Amino acid sequence: MLPFVRSDLARLTAYTPNPGHGQETVSGVTEIDRCDANECSYDLPLALKQKLAMAYWESIEANRYPDGSHGDLRQLIAEYVCESADRSHVAAENISIGNGSDELIRSILIATCSNGEGSILVANPTFSMYAILAQTLGIPVVSVERNETDFSIDLEAAQQALDRSQNPPVRVVFVVHPNSPTANPLTDAELDWLRSLPDTVLVVVDEAYFEFSQQTVVSERPSNWVVLRTFSKAFRLAAHRLGYAIADPDLTAVLEKIRLPYNLPSFSQAALRAALLHRSEILSTISEIQQERDRMWREFSTLPHLRLWPSSSNFIYLRSTDDTLSNEALARKLFVAGTLVRHTGGGLRITVGSPEENTRTLERLRAILDR
Repeated sequence: MLPFVRSDLARLTAYTPNPGHGQETVSGVTEIDRCDANECSYDLPLALKQKLAMAYWESIEANRYPDGSHGDLRQLIAEYVCESADRSHVAAENISIGNGSDELIRSILIATCSNGEGSILVANPTFSMYAILAQTLGIPVVSVERNETDFSIDLEAAQQALDRSQNPPVRVVFVVHPNSPTANPLTDAELDWLRSLPDTVLVVVDEAYFEFSQQTVVSERPSNWVVLRTFSKAFRLAAHRLGYAIADPDLTAVLEKIRLPYNLPSFSQAALRAALLHRSEILSTISEIQQERDRMWREFSTLPHLRLWPSSSNFIYLRSTDDTLSNEALARKLFVAGTLVRHTGGGLRITVGSPEENTRTLERLRAILDR
């Protein structure tokens, strides 16, 4: 360890994005299906990409800093949120935009827990970046388990963790709705528990997969709740790293103080603007993805040696029940066959792709399990 680097970082394991990418040449396989990152399998429509290319050519000055205020984008996002969540009133001042949701998570941690003022609570398995980002900032992480029948949070353990005299106290509870990697939405019991938390605790509800689940807490959001969303999934903008927070203006004002200036490149801003203005066309693939998800789930359920759980997202979570075939080995065999999946949380997370990709995944998985 370098002598000038914090000693605790030696114990930290970095997040590994797309671990299979970069090794996408497999002997005898003509097509690799990337079902490991929960991306949308469909690129932006060609006409929209051409408009973006023209925007760069005609209006983006590469020698100038991007717009640092995001004023019109915040208004466009607010309009989309109101349109997609009944009875919600969301204005531009309720929105903060980040370079991916990761930047917003980091800003939330700095705003609430840094300088030894707080810790966070997570229920595993879940999105690992909450804990990783907290640890990089020297913020303690309190972890509880989930019930494996439906992956709901062990609420008794969570409440006990909050009731214990933590030093520092729990300031933030992170939940995903629906959860990643297990694809289950928050239950009524979980929502009731979150509503019961005191206003000294910030509740972060990550709705990265909202467009696929169509379940949201935006319309009932109390003052100590913040909703996170992303444009990387249903909006097909993963390459542009765009996320946003929906919160009370007092909190978004704090997040605006913390975020880096010029955090969104001009081209990403142009892509976001175009995507929001053409959202009906871009989001038109959602129903097909939902239908394909249900088809894959039905097909997976007929295969031997698998345990799987219902999904409200654009991916399916399953585990091998064969003592001779570990989940890691199954993921490796799928990769060799031509399908990249994510081995995480003690199981496999398989992204729903195009119908052709999904059929190949099913055929490859069936062949492996039959052997």
